[in-house]
Amino acid sequence: MPDERVRIWSAYVVVSTVWGSTWLAMKIGLETVPPFFAAGLRFLVASAILYGVIRVRGLKVDFSGDARRVYLTLGVFSFFIPFALSYWGQRTIPSGLGSILFAVYPFSVALFSRLMLPAEKLDRYKVLGILLAFIGLVAIFSGDLTVSDDRALAGMLAVLASAILAGYSLVVIKKYGQPMNPFVMNFVGMAIGTVLLLALALAAEPVASVAWSWTGACSILFLALFGSVLAFVSYYWLLKRMDAVYLSLTSFINPVVAVTLGAAVLGEALEENVFAGAALVMAGILLANGKALEEKYRKRLVPGGLHER
Repeated sequence: MPDERVRIWSAYVVVSTVWGSTWLAMKIGLETVPPFFAAGLRFLVASAILYGVIRVRGLKVDFSGDARRVYLTLGVFSFFIPFALSYWGQRTIPSGLGSILFAVYPFSVALFSRLMLPAEKLDRYKVLGILLAFIGLVAIFSGDLTVSDDRALAGMLAVLASAILAGYSLVVIKKYGQPMNPFVMNFVGMAIGTVLLLALALAAEPVASVAWSWTGACSILFLALFGSVLAFVSYYWLLKRMDAVYLSLTSFINPVVAVTLGAAVLGEALEENVFAGAALVMAGILLANGKALEEKYRKRLVPGGLHER
């Protein structure tokens, strides 16, 4: 239906744009708030907002077997471990290198989809599209790939592990979370992630000596409302309506948005490689959708699905 397609594309744009902007918001917030504590507060505020939505809408929180599986997967493998690893890893490597390493996410989703979701075929278009978009991302951050910190290897492995775990989580939710309301499953998942992240922060970070600022507080509020509530609810709403691999391609668009916002807000330079890399990313995403576009074109050539003479 046309209205449904508009909602799907609108949600896809929202996810890609909002998560692209979160890199800037996190960079600003981490100037005053430790990473685990910042992530925990982000999800604490987001959980409170989601709980309010659930109460107002009268939504029921399901605790069946599959629901518990989805809640634990979200809490541990989407919100706790990946965010803890990526926040920690980003301390020792450049943000550009972190973006490239996290771009393993679509590869991870493609692999787990092949193993766990037989209905979602991994065709040549998806493989070539992911590779082309990845090359584009490398081109964008080609000048930001050097590391000097001795702990860089550990940071790189942490970001890679976060991408792989997040990919696994997405496929599990695609398989078992279809009947579930996105507000409900994000609320319970974020609540679990909040408890674990704040416990980690209290154990490992100087939480009591945090020097609060308006920019740090606004960063957390922005990340909670837009980066967590709006984006994650939209993301898992989309997961019910499209292939997991197609949805994971938003991780290639996020860095493009982040670089653009960095130039607009922080005055960072935009070099020629950024434009060339962005073009490759968009071409890769279009290519990954090649199978669907090909089938659509054939249907137009052969009205009613009749075979060609």
